[in-house]
Amino acid sequence: MVCLGNICRSPLADGLLLRKIKERNLNAQVDSAGTANYHIGKAPDSRMIKTAAKFGTPIEFLRARQFTAQDFQNFDHILVMDQSNYSNVIALAQTEADQKKVNFFLDYLYPNQKSEVPDPYYGTLKDFEAVYQLVDEATDALIQKLFHEQ
Repeated sequence: MVCLGNICRSPLADGLLLRKIKERNLNAQVDSAGTANYHIGKAPDSRMIKTAAKFGTPIEFLRARQFTAQDFQNFDHILVMDQSNYSNVIALAQTEADQKKVNFFLDYLYPNQKSEVPDPYYGTLKDFEAVYQLVDEATDALIQKLFHEQ
């Protein structure tokens, strides 16, 4: 899961997916990163921690890190939150196989539309809750697709 600073959207997606994988006893490795280095080592935004907790998803234990080219070797799927993240991640791809791993996170919910998860950072708590609902739906769709759940 990749967004700009790794403190709002991507740690939320990371935490939601981790929770749902654990609840379903699925086997998967999940992580998140940012394309920028603004918040390395920091916890997610307090507003996102509060929003996620309100809906039963702990994320306060996550720490921001920057996306690196090594992530192409470590992960089968690299899911970006918006076009800017996509461009930044693709720029680090060294092979066509690396490029094929990169997709828009919301494509699991809205196939082939390259829809973006809005960045709530400069918004209100209502914006954080709207992002939570969107990411919650998208993680369900992702699990259904990748693990063939009905």
